[in-house]
Amino acid sequence: MDKEKWALLREGTVIPAHPLALTADRQLDEEHQRALTRYYMASGAGGIAAGVHTTQFEIREPGINMLEPVLRMAAEEAETMSRPFLKIAGVCGPLEQALEEAELAKSLGYDLALVSSGGLINQSEVQLLERTRQISEILPVFGFYLQPSVGGRLFTYEFWREMAEIPGVAAIKMAPFNRYQTLDVARAVCHSSRREDIALYTGNDDNIVADLLTVFRFNVNGQIVEKEVAGGLLGHWAVWTKPAVLLLERIKKARQTGEGYKDLLALGTQITDANAAFFDPAHQFKGCIAGINEVLKRQGLLKGNWCLNDSDQLSPGQSEEISRVYKNYPHLHDDAFVRSQLNEWTVAR
Repeated sequence: MDKEKWALLREGTVIPAHPLALTADRQLDEEHQRALTRYYMASGAGGIAAGVHTTQFEIREPGINMLEPVLRMAAEEAETMSRPFLKIAGVCGPLEQALEEAELAKSLGYDLALVSSGGLINQSEVQLLERTRQISEILPVFGFYLQPSVGGRLFTYEFWREMAEIPGVAAIKMAPFNRYQTLDVARAVCHSSRREDIALYTGNDDNIVADLLTVFRFNVNGQIVEKEVAGGLLGHWAVWTKPAVLLLERIKKARQTGEGYKDLLALGTQITDANAAFFDPAHQFKGCIAGINEVLKRQGLLKGNWCLNDSDQLSPGQSEEISRVYKNYPHLHDDAFVRSQLNEWTVAR
């Protein structure tokens, strides 16, 4: 990864978690898959994360085998950018699978591996740390605290403290949807010898603005150490992305001036309300992927809200909730922007 991309990662940027475009018969829809990447690029995002939870973990299953084309298409589109643009690949599974996925991502020109521990409930923290070390020898690692309700697990403070000392760890996405566990990560990084080398990113879609306005401050051996959340790698930012880019710019300005916090925090509650409609916490997040896809369908960026797993559908009342937040918060969406460029994004190149 070149110096400009390292600088972008540490400075903080908007990184949408890339969804999966499917046809009605659950085949990969290349036209709209590429259109999504083009949308994120045109919105001003600083990168994309593909092959992650929002992309649907099922793309790896035998008989589906969509991981390589999904990663390849996103990488090909990203290579057309004239500015620094981070390419992050989700890496999952036991050690052998994770290493294979990291090698695939590297061969396609990805910059970082977002390392998920989803599904590895029988592996110890020591084993998962060793897995992270080995992956980091292939690609720089974006650590990931995934909330248990969507397949993650709880980790100790000591786990994050050890991870922060791994030389190849460049950033950590904090997404436990829990303030105590988010604090564990921030405290671990601040106490590590690599605190200046690791960028903290929010993945707490329920607390985006508050996370980005937070300064973590700890007494480390008599020295006060501070750390901000640089940016976000979020499923929520897979929709209404252009306003998210403007939001992060506004937050960065507030950090510098100390002004506008009250209005930003009020805006943050509206964003959390919208996220509740998209992510479906009322039904334990069962409709979270379908909810994101539904918004993109309404904008014309997807043909439907279909998922590979037939059980991943909108929950009862979720469509109505999405309509409600659309109506109540018109300043949060970017429908006009999408309409103005959608034809260009869907043209084959």
